Amino acid sequence: MKTIKNITFIHLLNDYSGSPLVLSNVIRGIQNYGYKCHLITSGNSEGFLSNLENVSYQFFNYRFRENKLWRLVLYFYTQLIIFCKVIFNRKPDSLIYINTLLPFGAALGGWLSGQKVIYHIHETSLKPLILKRFLKWIANLTSDYSIYVSEHLRKTEGLPDSEGATIHNALSDLFKNTAEQYKSKEAKHSQDFNVLMLCSLKKYKGVLEFVKLSEMLPEIRFKMVINSEQSAIDHFFKEIEIPPNLSIFSSQKNVHPFYQNAHLVLNLSHPEQWIETFGMTILEGMYYGLPCIAPPVGGPTEIVKNAINGYLIDQRNLDEIAGKIIELSEDKNLYQTFSNNALSRALEFNFKAKIEEINHILCAKI
Repeated sequence: MKTIKNITFIHLLNDYSGSPLVLSNVIRGIQNYGYKCHLITSGNSEGFLSNLENVSYQFFNYRFRENKLWRLVLYFYTQLIIFCKVIFNRKPDSLIYINTLLPFGAALGGWLSGQKVIYHIHETSLKPLILKRFLKWIANLTSDYSIYVSEHLRKTEGLPDSEGATIHNALSDLFKNTAEQYKSKEAKHSQDFNVLMLCSLKKYKGVLEFVKLSEMLPEIRFKMVINSEQSAIDHFFKEIEIPPNLSIFSSQKNVHPFYQNAHLVLNLSHPEQWIETFGMTILEGMYYGLPCIAPPVGGPTEIVKNAINGYLIDQRNLDEIAGKIIELSEDKNLYQTFSNNALSRALEFNFKAKIEEINHILCAKI
């Protein structure tokens, strides 16, 4: 078995969403084991993968396009570029580490050039279905090992010909330490009750349901952080009246102030369209002792314990969700119990332990 010294990480779109956050944490953690890290990602956008220390970079231009045909053309052209970069930068002791199913060009490049390929799989709700089947076929063909971010994902979308394991996401020690230093949870009850949701600018992420909840509960403060530029947000909401108790923010590099001023985190993804495979914002909130209301399917069920540190409720049951928000805002003892349980649950997702699991895979399995 040859020793892996160089790891080439590949991620398609560098932004402030969950999957690049996970990869940035993996890169920082795995460097402590002496690996040389190289990263291929989009260079025309800022995100969690920007300016990582002791990482060499190669970039390509890629961004999301509203026009589906143009988006598809750009996507496949980008895969050709990634394929060439992986082929031409081949090293005899290197590993190709692919984040999400999307960069299939890297998988083909690594496989054809004799490099080991590992997938870190985050998603299940890829559309159109033909693209999802194609990407899974490529992954099944090329992957030497697969890491899944939840047991739900491994069971429902596991690659039959690739050995794999579930390694839940975890937050870096930096995030944990920042949260631990914030000690004013007790003072929050003197403030307005604040409900927070961080998500992409997609209807299936529950954006409109969040607006509806703010209309239903005018005495509650609502804040939504959307991973998109302000111009896109303005266009999306141009014909939607925003209630005065709702504030909407564009992409944020630093989300700590939002969690520090929140009491409750929501995830309102539509299970019939988008099944959450983990839920990083849920875990982030719990590090601040914030209970969460999330869908009753997918990865969130492996973080949220119903009626213990939050609630598992379908986003179509807005009346029930509104009732739980009111209950938590009015019952301080119940809220404090949920808050304590949320923090205890978050601490079970230990960052160092997760990185050790990944390093064990690199040393023993590949």
